[in-house]
Amino acid sequence: MFSGEYIFSQVMDHLPMHTFRKCVERYSGNRYVKSFNCFDQFLCMAFGQLTHRESLRDIEICLRAHNPKLYHIGIRGGISRNTFSNANKTRDWRIYADFANALIKIARPLYSREDLGLEMKNTVYALDASTIDLCMSVFPWALFRSTKSAVKLHTLLDLRGNIPIFMHISDGKMHDVNALDLLIPETGAFYIMDRGYLDFTRLYRWHTAGAYFVIRAKSNTKFKRRYSRPVEMNKGVICDHTVVLTGLNSSAAYPKTLRRIHYYDSETEKHFN
Repeated sequence: MFSGEYIFSQVMDHLPMHTFRKCVERYSGNRYVKSFNCFDQFLCMAFGQLTHRESLRDIEICLRAHNPKLYHIGIRGGISRNTFSNANKTRDWRIYADFANALIKIARPLYSREDLGLEMKNTVYALDASTIDLCMSVFPWALFRSTKSAVKLHTLLDLRGNIPIFMHISDGKMHDVNALDLLIPETGAFYIMDRGYLDFTRLYRWHTAGAYFVIRAKSNTKFKRRYSRPVEMNKGVICDHTVVLTGLNSSAAYPKTLRRIHYYDSETEKHFN
């Protein structure tokens, strides 16, 4: 008979429980709770995430199948889909948001020296958004189109360790570029974005804050070349120019120079500007 500690329990032992209890107390998460407290809820959600469960019912069935082991992995409350659902609905989400931020602060220094394969010591972030389709009858508040609902998850990822630094859930209609207004740019950091975030007014604000951005230009972007740099065309770099914007609105929004690089990927036979 197995008498050691379960792997899930070993992973959860690394959690800073003092910090978790402070988060729960801050928002009175366990007030009037007789069973299935906030930590039970957290363990169930963590179990569902680590084991790729697809729904509350899936989590409930899987945990109930191992009912004799629940006490040994830290779950003291009974597992019921109704109780689980009510906990997710009524408890303050800020408990887990604050705890997630605390875990991120612990994790980031562990990957601060991870090699990205680039000759730079600056922090490099990737910013993107994902649309998550929802059932309209269940989520009418998240109306996206006439026939379906959706939410959008805006995520800023630290590429050293692939750690999410910022996450914001909005309705599906929120445009990607509006997420730039929610972020405070870090001086000296590089932000990699797709062309959905191309807004020269916002990007100039990031430039004045001392941040760098890498973004693809739209096909109708108007600019004029100031000077060129030598390139190694055998490595796919077609040109490396310093340019200024010449469009009526874009030149007023971003009066400084920009660096434009044209790259050709021989494997996919695609051009990137």
